[in-house]
Amino acid sequence: MKTDLYADLAWLPQRPDNFIKKCRKILQDPDGLGLRIRGLASYSLDDNDLHNLAKLIAKATEKKYSLEPLIPFKLGIVSNATTHFLVPALVATAARYGIALECIEADFGQTMQAAMDASSSIHQAQPDAVLIAIDYRGLPLQLTPGDQAAHDATVAACLQYIDNIRNGLHAHNAGFCIVQTIVRPVESLTGSFELALPGTTRSLLDAINTGLAQSVHNSPDVLVDIAGLAETVGLGAWHDPVYWYMAKLPFSNRYLPLYADHLCRCIVAARGKSRRCLILDLDNTVWGGIIGDDGLEGIVIGQGDPVGEAHFDVQQTALALRERGIVLAVSSKNYEEIARIPFQQHPDMLLKEDHIAVFQANWDDKASNISVIANTLSLGLDSMVLLDDNPAERDLVRQMLPQVAVPELPDNPALYTRYLLAGGYFESIVFSAEDRKRAQFYQENAKRVALQEKVGDLDTYLESLEMEITFQPFNDTGCSRVTQLINRSNQYNLTTRRYTEEEVKAFQDLSDGLTLQVRLTDIFGDNGIICVVICRPIDKDWEIDTWLISCRVLGRKVEHAVLQEIVFQARKQGIRRLIGIYRPSGRNKLVADHYEKLGFTAYGCEEDGVSSWQLEVASALVDPVPMKVSRVNFDSFEKS
Repeated sequence: MKTDLYADLAWLPQRPDNFIKKCRKILQDPDGLGLRIRGLASYSLDDNDLHNLAKLIAKATEKKYSLEPLIPFKLGIVSNATTHFLVPALVATAARYGIALECIEADFGQTMQAAMDASSSIHQAQPDAVLIAIDYRGLPLQLTPGDQAAHDATVAACLQYIDNIRNGLHAHNAGFCIVQTIVRPVESLTGSFELALPGTTRSLLDAINTGLAQSVHNSPDVLVDIAGLAETVGLGAWHDPVYWYMAKLPFSNRYLPLYADHLCRCIVAARGKSRRCLILDLDNTVWGGIIGDDGLEGIVIGQGDPVGEAHFDVQQTALALRERGIVLAVSSKNYEEIARIPFQQHPDMLLKEDHIAVFQANWDDKASNISVIANTLSLGLDSMVLLDDNPAERDLVRQMLPQVAVPELPDNPALYTRYLLAGGYFESIVFSAEDRKRAQFYQENAKRVALQEKVGDLDTYLESLEMEITFQPFNDTGCSRVTQLINRSNQYNLTTRRYTEEEVKAFQDLSDGLTLQVRLTDIFGDNGIICVVICRPIDKDWEIDTWLISCRVLGRKVEHAVLQEIVFQARKQGIRRLIGIYRPSGRNKLVADHYEKLGFTAYGCEEDGVSSWQLEVASALVDPVPMKVSRVNFDSFEKS
């Protein structure tokens, strides 16, 4: 049977024949259950498979088995359509993305009531987010072909309707909203003229979707482009009138796995866990042929040859991803001096050595090389995507490094780019100037690692970096990046509290407290904002509500410099004590002894592992830091 890329999620490995048997056995041993469930979810599964896996997860939850390291997430769902069929697919698919999902549905047809009523099941559950899954049939659409004024009024009314739902949910602290774009119907009353004529279904829905995108962009909410998804697979295939009239199902069950996958990508992106690094194989992936056998003249890249153009497209896509902040690396079984020749000499190579942050060409196994790449970039393995034409290599990496995403690829290289992008590994919900620079940040960090290996002695290495650290309170300019860090950082994050952009803006007016956005530069360039601190005033003390540091600058005594600044600012404001809180999340064990190392003393520990630490400001002794310290926009511009 011919594979449908999107309906079959063909970028995922095929479901094994013994999948059902594996599901039945998995609860017999609760140890490592979360990881094994994620492993089962990693295959290409149809709606029946997803339903079976969701039942398994429900049984594990009933038995109170731990699903760690899956991260708990509550999702409310409001819709004018039937949503019962969505829940099992969403729960099972979320496990693929490392999430233990719980869904709370509003009653059918009670969209506005669920949003506005503080006693509704949605609000009582206190979800992390609410999906607003409105179908075009649930909007106050008035078709007025040719009437521009009526068209504008209808668009405004529909946008206001969705805004009222969002405002009602926000008013009762129901987390952020995930807002779907509106899929247009297949049927057209005026044919090709539908797009140009105001007041028609297509012109109205196009305008509504544009308005939704603009509205959500300027809010803490998230947009999921289901309209674009439906057009990708074909509106005729997406809509099934029989299912709508029988059960009020808004789209065909065939695309339920695809819908669930797209929605879960957005949840993961909102939690800052999209992939950040694309690792490229070379032979028959970046170019056609084998450089070691065929030589420079024998490999195929570029215009005039269908195979060469397909590999050229892979390079174009890699560069486009790098432009939006995805770091590029190479892992190839080859001699390094030979593997580098096309980058240096082939006239049709778009990719150059300067585009590659880490170049691993040797005869070690791919899994070992990928581990080296992750360590060099100070990124987790769950940030990595491997693009490799060799099925044996793909299988090896999946077995040895299951955290790494490895898309399946077809035999024809013309489809490599489509399969890679269909996987949605690099889903983005916001985009800032610093995102565009991120690939360069990591590339410069790889140079720092290489320098440290040459220098050897840590203190000498740190001095050679000529670092300058800059402290600045929160402001509008850095708000987006600060919010990203708060919601993405997991390992070096003392409390893992999450805040929306609006909440981050509110901290700018924190009276008698302290906010810090911290930048670090060195001889290799600007690392951007690498640390965020929020201190809340409690009487004469400051409680450190949030303290996180980007993992790419670990081992450079940044935490000592930040504490030095907190103490400096606390003394200026007459603060008596700093109260540090450590809240274990399952992913921040790295900082379990953070406060102890910095000279704080313990004075409390709760049953759930939350510990409290204190430091007397007046007598605090802070280790000197090997960097220049600058301060911007406190009482005045200061340098020390």
